[in-house]
Amino acid sequence: MDSFILQILNGLDKGSAYALIALGLTLIFGTLGVVNFAHGALFMIGAFCAVTLQRLLSISHTVIDETQKDFLGNPLEVERPYVMDWFGPDIGGGLIEWSVPLAILFAIPVMVGVGYAMERGLIKHFYNRPHADQILVTFGLAIVLQEIIKYFFGANPIPTPAPDALNGVVNFGAALGLEVTYPLWRIVYFCFAAVIIGAIFAFLQFTTFGMVVRAGMADRETVGLLGINIDKRFTIMFGIAAAVAGLAGVMYTPINSPNYHMGMDFLVLSFVVVVVGGMGSLPGAVLAGFMLGILESFASTTWATTTIPGINQVIIYLVAIIVLLTRPRGLMGRKGVMED
Repeated sequence: MDSFILQILNGLDKGSAYALIALGLTLIFGTLGVVNFAHGALFMIGAFCAVTLQRLLSISHTVIDETQKDFLGNPLEVERPYVMDWFGPDIGGGLIEWSVPLAILFAIPVMVGVGYAMERGLIKHFYNRPHADQILVTFGLAIVLQEIIKYFFGANPIPTPAPDALNGVVNFGAALGLEVTYPLWRIVYFCFAAVIIGAIFAFLQFTTFGMVVRAGMADRETVGLLGINIDKRFTIMFGIAAAVAGLAGVMYTPINSPNYHMGMDFLVLSFVVVVVGGMGSLPGAVLAGFMLGILESFASTTWATTTIPGINQVIIYLVAIIVLLTRPRGLMGRKGVMED
């Protein structure tokens, strides 16, 4: 039972990242009809927003610290962050320690801006082009963004720790007499993902803007004939989708140290999630994300990898093959999509 609960938690953790990225991908495909292979790069940029904010808050200058002495009794020169001078050691130190959560506020305008520039500057020219053209141009854009990050931040992973207060473990099984401990930050990540997913669905379901967007996803021409500038709303949705991917990257940095190829690592898996859930289906993307995350978690157990070596590397693709052979439109895709 301990192992079972632990694997479920691992699956929800992985599924949170898959679901958030797949949700953004589905928003873009469902609204604009664009297969965006640069979406993984948006996840990576979000992660490096957290790195950038941490470095900005850690900019320091040299001061003489009278409380520290060398072996001759002379005061030592130390580096002190400017935020500690401006806000005091307690608040300044807290800002540096909580840089990852604070990066959410930093990343939202950055990611919306990046998404808007990407859509207006490049992707809008490929709306009526074949999907193969869209894949090639967005994949090329992803490589360019990846190399830019590599140039400025280097090729090595950059540790970006969570705040000390959220860096411990939680004993889930204490009330049931079980020994199931799990990292607190991973639980925070799952809760964060649930809030973001719920907010997106609430936005689309209960706001006038969201209702118009959903109508445009179903019948773009009719909505346009009503005098509504649906293209402008879709551009905004592209920015929102970029922000969702970026926030997923921000909060994932303590789990996986940011590196320049992390976007590509998640991209293919996220497209598999979208296809399994159903192209254009937001509930399907979320459901498939968590389902495949849990399956991958159980496939990574010692028993599974001993019984079928390498099953943890291919389980997601096997499920995708089975789903597409039996239900080409995916678990919750609209009838007729990918069934011609």
